[in-house]
Amino acid sequence: MANSKKLRLKDAALKRLLSVVLVTLLGVSLLVVSLRTNTTPGLSGLDEALSETIDVQSFSGRLNLPKLNKLSIRLEKQNQLPPRNRDLYPRLAKDHITIVLYVHNRPQYLRVVVNSLSKVVGISETLLIVSHDGYFEEMNKIVEGIRFCQVKQIFAPYSPHVFTDSFPGVSSDDCKEKDDSGKKHCFGNPDQYGNHRSPKIVSLKHHWWWMMNTVWDSLKETRGHDGHILFIEEDHFIYPNAYRNLQLLVSLKPIKCPHCYASNLAPCDVNARGEGWDSLVAERMGNIGYAFNRTVWRKIHRKAKEFCFFDDYNWDITMWATVYPSFGGPVYTLRGSRTSAVHFGKCGLHQGQGQSNACIDNGSVNIQVDDIDKVANIRSEWDVHVYHDQSGYKAGFKGWGGWGDHRDRQLCLNFAEMYHSYNTSSAVMS
Repeated sequence: MANSKKLRLKDAALKRLLSVVLVTLLGVSLLVVSLRTNTTPGLSGLDEALSETIDVQSFSGRLNLPKLNKLSIRLEKQNQLPPRNRDLYPRLAKDHITIVLYVHNRPQYLRVVVNSLSKVVGISETLLIVSHDGYFEEMNKIVEGIRFCQVKQIFAPYSPHVFTDSFPGVSSDDCKEKDDSGKKHCFGNPDQYGNHRSPKIVSLKHHWWWMMNTVWDSLKETRGHDGHILFIEEDHFIYPNAYRNLQLLVSLKPIKCPHCYASNLAPCDVNARGEGWDSLVAERMGNIGYAFNRTVWRKIHRKAKEFCFFDDYNWDITMWATVYPSFGGPVYTLRGSRTSAVHFGKCGLHQGQGQSNACIDNGSVNIQVDDIDKVANIRSEWDVHVYHDQSGYKAGFKGWGGWGDHRDRQLCLNFAEMYHSYNTSSAVMS
């Protein structure tokens, strides 16, 4: 009797122990699940479509990029969203040429270029990517109103405009203008002319370089694309025949000008409108409506060190003075003899944001578009006229400065590395 009582007591104790163990295990499991679903406070509402995005914060730490703030994180998530208007234009043309429009904060300019794009023949066949230098509500609203093609927006998460009190923006202990860092006890490296960095100025070069690396090597829509991509800016008026002319130039380039690196919609002289000849033109690469393929991008990417260490805040002058000359020969582009795009800007990059200091006469732009500009006006039977030894920025030019701070140069190099393997640093620096 005593033995059976002892056995019953042991069985009861064992059952209680098993119950405690099971409850403990259940509690631990619930805690693990809770931690997994709440590791990023405030971001639980993230769209499921973003579940396969690039882990930006991981390479931020690996490359010592500036720590993302709340706005940067939000912008980076926006960058992963699919294009809009796919319900209106469900399929892109097989041979489409993606268009990238890079913008800053000049809404009056943007309205003009968007209106011109809406009249481009064939625009509904392609994808328009709009790359923003930071976030500005009015600029965003203009792009959200586009209905004439598929459109995707990307926002530079490391733009100086996104960081209000730290690098790449303005820091309280940064040197300004021609400050003596020793006397002022401030931080920063001056350029070759003794001037310290201006965040609003350096953002021009940062944005272009971030955009190029992101479009070619990160975006789902373009990272596997080997063909040409067209790049335009917010102060480029695009003619109705631009897209059809570009398609012709891209198809003719391997035949008519196999040594040409790119195709352009406009002459390299921003004030020119073309010669009006019955011929194609090969000349130095311009910065208005230029298109090139992945092979050319790889050559540019391999020159990241040259690009990032040249003391000039202008991306285009940097390319002309140091990157293109490093290719070992003339860098020609192919274009028509009549322009299909026009630069209409009257003021600098960061002016013209408001009505009071508008850079467009009467808030509009008056560019003559003739009937010949509304249809493709390039002929496959034309020969090519080559311009040799054109004037302009070349190897030997030292730069206009504004790009002497080592932090800007390192951030620039990081942009070249961030979408690549851990071994990219040595490749970029070679």
